[in-house]
Amino acid sequence: MTRCGLFSIGGTDGVKELINVTLGKEKADLAIINTTILNVYTGELLDHHSVTIKGEWIAYVGKNPDDSIGPHTNVIDAKCKTIIPGLIDGHAHLAWVFNISEFLLYAMQGGTTTIITETMEAFPVMGYKGVIDFLGSLSNQPIKIFGTAPSMVSISKKARGISKGTLKKLLLRDDILGLGESYWQVVMQEPEEFLPIFKETLLSGKRLEGHSAGAKGNKLMAYIALGISSCHEPINAEEVLERLRLGIHVMVREGSIRRDLAPISRIKDAGVELRRLILVTDGIEPGDLLEKGYMEFVVQKAIDCGFEPVNAIQMATINVAEYFFLDGIIGGIAPGKYADMLIIPDSRTIKAEYVISKGKIIAREGNLMVSPRKHVFSKDSLNSIHLLRKLKPSDFSIQVKKKFSNVNVRVIDQVTDLVTKELIISLPVIDGEIKQDVSRDILKVAAIDRRYSPGKIFVGLIRGFNLSTGALACSAAWDTSDIIVVGENDKDMAGAINRIYALQGGAVVYSEGKILAEIPLPVFGIIADMRMKTLAKRMEEITKVIKDLGFPFDNPLLTLVILTGAAIPFLRICEEGLVNLKDGKTLGLIVY
Repeated sequence: MTRCGLFSIGGTDGVKELINVTLGKEKADLAIINTTILNVYTGELLDHHSVTIKGEWIAYVGKNPDDSIGPHTNVIDAKCKTIIPGLIDGHAHLAWVFNISEFLLYAMQGGTTTIITETMEAFPVMGYKGVIDFLGSLSNQPIKIFGTAPSMVSISKKARGISKGTLKKLLLRDDILGLGESYWQVVMQEPEEFLPIFKETLLSGKRLEGHSAGAKGNKLMAYIALGISSCHEPINAEEVLERLRLGIHVMVREGSIRRDLAPISRIKDAGVELRRLILVTDGIEPGDLLEKGYMEFVVQKAIDCGFEPVNAIQMATINVAEYFFLDGIIGGIAPGKYADMLIIPDSRTIKAEYVISKGKIIAREGNLMVSPRKHVFSKDSLNSIHLLRKLKPSDFSIQVKKKFSNVNVRVIDQVTDLVTKELIISLPVIDGEIKQDVSRDILKVAAIDRRYSPGKIFVGLIRGFNLSTGALACSAAWDTSDIIVVGENDKDMAGAINRIYALQGGAVVYSEGKILAEIPLPVFGIIADMRMKTLAKRMEEITKVIKDLGFPFDNPLLTLVILTGAAIPFLRICEEGLVNLKDGKTLGLIVY
């Protein structure tokens, strides 16, 4: 993978060979003839055209390819079907649950040929070495995968930030396209922490990815003034329009965390330029990938929501490429670009009959013709759960030192599956402790550090999980190096954490001393090493089991791991305490 364009194919000799094919002096390796090309540069549909390919690169686009077609050229007669550029996901999270080689088995067959992913998940648990190992798993694959460096906006002060030296090393890489999403609230609260790395990124000529959920007016403008160039958080047409008018590239999210495409699609009726709209998933879970597909599903939904096919396809090809300064090599069908394209029945039907990536046919009629490369992760990446000892039920005891009969406490109130608020209630002190109260749906929640201060724990309270018994724990807590657990009793909470310790990463439902469901996550404590269908089934099992115990929302793992996140309002938890995202202050449990 390279951003150097056609000069990477073998020096000037390779370029001359490509030019000779273009001029008809040499023969192409692959040709697609008798096709309609959707030209994303001009918005035209060009009938009776052909494309010839030499190696990884497009040589010729036009109506007279015969001079470059020889007896050894592989010729595909498209039979007047449509050819479009390979699809690009401009904002993904590939370091979550599935192994990349397993993910690509499904992502490639639908026509995705380029992905830009965050690397933020690997950094807090493994640092620079973890990011490099993760990037290694993405390289030399049948499709191109780029990354963004982690800005590490975290509610945990130990996990927060990236040094300028580490960032410089990452920004020197061709496969790093900028600095990953930086949550606006934290950035605006402590700009002195983030302005140096923002400046370093901009001086390198790369992008600053934004995250401006809930920001508007002057606050949004102040955030953008820092050099932010994109945002994937708008949830309706009005928020999209505000950002477009301020020069932001808006990434329209349609993935497993949120599905915003339908309400945002009203922007098409506003009569504004759409070339700064980009379609993204913001991450996809195994069940959705198996059921719906990948970027082909997103583009098809955009068309079904009323976007003109040309606009929808531009939003997943040239718009993304131009934003990341990659349009010199990908995003359209033109000479000197990577030969990334798919043949579809027509411009309104995003169903790939052929998928071509870097000049090779990688899928045909939904069947893969090439296999992804399976990466061997380092020993350190497979041993990232660092605790000094097994935990005991007493580690989850909330002791009250003074002799009170009742105390006021801060409780994380789980308002929706993602959003929380602060609830202050009075609870009794029993034998010097604050205990769970299932009758009032008051459970314990704890965050345990597994890297910086191994075993450091903060125990809080939460309402909204509604568990009648047992505990749910996971080592993939957002934006931190923590393991997160919610439980009805201390014994099961300790049992769930100790099981994760034994697995060296995982998600566990534990009740009455037994494992009810689990997913081993041995890579960074975040990624599984199992087949996609098995992983999807395991996730379904966890969902069913925890719902049987009373959990009310659709996605228990997501609701759990986001409790440590710095992005979504507003009361969160880490190993240091409770954090109010409105002002960034770390708080204790008891309100005196």
